[in-house]
Amino acid sequence: MSTQGNSEGGWPGGWLVAVVAGVIAAILARWIGDVGMAMAVLVGIFVFLVFGVLLGMFWSDPASEAHSAHDHGHGSHDNGHGAHGHAGGTAAAASLDIAAAPHSPPEAVPVPVMVAPAAANLAKENVSKPVALSGPRGGVADKLQTIEGIGPALEKLCHDLGIYHFDQIAAWGPGEVAWMDGNLKGFKGRVTRDRWVRQAGLIGEVGVTEFQRRAKTNEY
Repeated sequence: MSTQGNSEGGWPGGWLVAVVAGVIAAILARWIGDVGMAMAVLVGIFVFLVFGVLLGMFWSDPASEAHSAHDHGHGSHDNGHGAHGHAGGTAAAASLDIAAAPHSPPEAVPVPVMVAPAAANLAKENVSKPVALSGPRGGVADKLQTIEGIGPALEKLCHDLGIYHFDQIAAWGPGEVAWMDGNLKGFKGRVTRDRWVRQAGLIGEVGVTEFQRRAKTNEY
């Protein structure tokens, strides 16, 4: 609006200011400048034209400026409504897409598989104390130290538990081995580690002399 007013001659009030300025300039030229009436009128016209052009070029109608600002604000408001509508349309479209998307079936929850207990655990559940003797048969015990891994201390522990002969050891099952492994104070686990049952069985099969020969190369 202000641009259009400038092109058509500017703010009308500016020309009124130019008229007042021209009249004042003519009066001042007539009385202070001591010029003739005709010259004073020319000075007044000149000032009028100069002020009118300047005010028309650089001044604008305040009412027009206010109206232009109002139009601009109204346009921004419309743009805001447009943006709001666009955002609403986008959200609605997204909701429709979500609603139209196929629902995937829930994932199956894996069922835990029961793992069979290890053989060692089963043996522990069926732990049983080996059959003990009150003393060696015929009053003479086998030399248990022939089995590799049994020293004097372990041989005494075996005697204290009623174990005197190779055939007793060879007859142990997993339960008896587990019991002995857990009850040899200071030597727990030695029965399994040193393979007492296998060694005692081989002694019963081949005799002490052959066993000792094989034991040199761990052939048991």
